[in-house]
This record gives sequence, structure tokens and C-alpha cells, in this order.
Amino acid sequence: MAEPTPESEATKKGGMSNLVVRLLTAVVVVPILLYALFWAPWWLFFSIVAFASLISAVEMSSMMLPGHRGLAVWAVVASLGVFGTFYFQPSALAVVTAALAATALGFLFALAAPDPIETAASRLSFLVVTPLYAGGMLSAIAMLHRLDHGGAWVVLAMMLAWFGDTGGYFAGRAFGRHKLYPKVSPKKTVEGAVGGALASVGGALLAHFWYLPTLPLLDGIVLALCASGIGQAGDLTISLIKRSADVKDSGFIVPGHGGLLDRIDALVMTSFATWLYTAWFLPAG
Repeated sequence: MAEPTPESEATKKGGMSNLVVRLLTAVVVVPILLYALFWAPWWLFFSIVAFASLISAVEMSSMMLPGHRGLAVWAVVASLGVFGTFYFQPSALAVVTAALAATALGFLFALAAPDPIETAASRLSFLVVTPLYAGGMLSAIAMLHRLDHGGAWVVLAMMLAWFGDTGGYFAGRAFGRHKLYPKVSPKKTVEGAVGGALASVGGALLAHFWYLPTLPLLDGIVLALCASGIGQAGDLTISLIKRSADVKDSGFIVPGHGGLLDRIDALVMTSFATWLYTAWFLPAG
């Protein structure tokens, strides 16, 4: 057997160190989240999600609006405005008004920084997309918490995302043979995607039989499959943005994980899918 090279030893040590940091981060974060979900006043979890919306907007702006601080500030402010409107005024009129206002003002603010003209359309697009994604999509997590048994619904959305991510990782490592989307994410495989979907179904089954019996079994399975699909697509979309911006991580706020978007890209989508399910198919919605 060949002796390991110094580079391979360094890689192993780096991987182990990164794993330790991730575990320590989870040990700190998970109890705080559970306390905020089930025992703390409503405003604590709302504040956590609002902070996540803020950081997500900052990370997207840093990647796609480099060198345009004024535009980045506007994108962050607009994201928080959309987030607050969607949460506190979820009527159709208020939601449509906030979304269209963010779009119109994004178009107008793009005129303040026309150079370089070759990338002006890209900047304009992200002035519109950032508030709708970081503000609107992320608000679904906070709105789930407002439901009856809201903490359990949020846990379900998290399990659909993180079970899918973990299941996809191990299934890809064990069985991965066919690339899923190599141009965007070379390591992801079709087998990993299937494993992730099955793991998400396992998360829905746990919810139905354990902590969320109001979730119908068949609906839970369908929700898990749909949420897993769009969650993995959300992961690929953030990867596409990072490749376009030529960055490895969206940021550096989460120890061992990189940026916040690197961790919640799938969760944003699974939360949105779960919220849509409750809004359309449950009286609590």
C-alpha cells in the first residue's frame, strides 16, 4: 500500500477539523433553535429568521453586486421590507404591493449605477430577485411558526431539507455513478438525489408517527417528495450563483459551513413548499 502523501494527510486533517467545527456549531445552534421554536416568546424565533433574511440578502448582494455598496444596501433594506410585509400583512393586496414595489424600485435603483454597462442587466435582476428570495421566500419559515403546532411544522421543514441533504450525501458516496448536473455541481449524482428524496420521506414519516400526527400520511409522503425535489433544485441554484460569481462559499458566518446560504439553500425551498401545503390544504393555513 502506498504511503499517504503530505497533501492527502493535510486533506484528511482538514476534513476532520471541518467536521469537528460543524458538530460544535450544531451543539450550540440546535438547542437555541428548539428553545426558540417551542418555549420562547414568538418574537425570538421571528428575530432569528429576520436575521437570517438579513444575512442572506447581504451574502447574495456581496456575490452579485460587488463594488456597488449603495445597490447592496438597497437590496438588503428591500429584503427586510418584503419579509416584514409578508409576515405581518399576509393579505393578497399587501403581498402583491410589496412584491411589485420591490420590483419597480429595483428597476429604478439600477439606473443609479449603470457602469459597467455590460453587466447592468445582471445587477438589475439581482436587485429584484434578492428581496423576493431573501425576504419573501425566507418569510415562509417564520409564517410556519405562526400555525397551530407551528414549532413542529418548522421542524418538519428542516427535516425535509437536512434529511434530504444527509441522505443524498451518503447515497451518493455509496452508490453514485451517474452525474446529476455536472456543469453546476460536479459531485452530485442521480443516485444521491434519489437517496435524498427517500430520506426526506423518512423525515415525513417520523413527523406523522411521532410529533405531528395532524400531517396525513399520504400527504406527508407527497409533500416530502415534492419538497425534496425543489430543495435539491434550490441547492443547485445557489451553486449556480456561486459559480457565476466565481466564489466557493456564499459567506463565512457559519463556522465549518461557509455562508448561511450554503446551509439553508434547500431549507428555504422546503419551508416554502411546506408553507404552501398548509396554506392550501390545511384549515390551519
